[in-house]
Amino acid sequence: MLVDDHAVVRMGFKMLLESASDIKVVAEAESGEQGIKYYVEHHPDVVVMDITMPGIGGLEAIERIMAKDSNARILVLSAHEDSVHPKRVLNAGAMGYLTKRSAAEELIKAIRTVYGRKKYLEASIAQQMAIEQLNGDQNPVDVLSAREFEVFIALAKGKTTNDIADTLCLSPRTVGTHLYNIKQKLSASTSADLALMAMRCGLIDP
Repeated sequence: MLVDDHAVVRMGFKMLLESASDIKVVAEAESGEQGIKYYVEHHPDVVVMDITMPGIGGLEAIERIMAKDSNARILVLSAHEDSVHPKRVLNAGAMGYLTKRSAAEELIKAIRTVYGRKKYLEASIAQQMAIEQLNGDQNPVDVLSAREFEVFIALAKGKTTNDIADTLCLSPRTVGTHLYNIKQKLSASTSADLALMAMRCGLIDP
């Protein structure tokens, strides 16, 4: 099953994947919410999931799918080339991470690997994560919980508390509590500080 909010992207991936004799796209979803619904309906062997989508997004969708089926095999295919997102999705239960600029053959290889219940990380991402681990580097945002991380990214992108509350199906008061905790954990005073931190970590474009 393909989960991506861009129809053209899904169409391209579907054509590419179905050129392989052993892969068939059984469902396509354009949001995390739809991805969860279709997962229950279609029970695909592998889910290829984008992270940045309207609504709850990929990270939350991974957690909810894993809560429904701990054996779900999810491969994240994302435009993010930092090391923070891969860590987050793997911790949430995904089995692989690939960036969208990977070669077509690598995507097919990654799907087959994840189908075989083995983890798959794009080489450059794996190297980046290994170097950070060896150097003992900790990304400042690693201290945030999964929900705080989602709120942090949304705030860094300039979303209002009410926008975030609507998107994540939370009350504005709960978002406000998350915001307070995020600022405390990251020693930030303003939303501008958070945006700057997100840029430095390569989580949003300058």
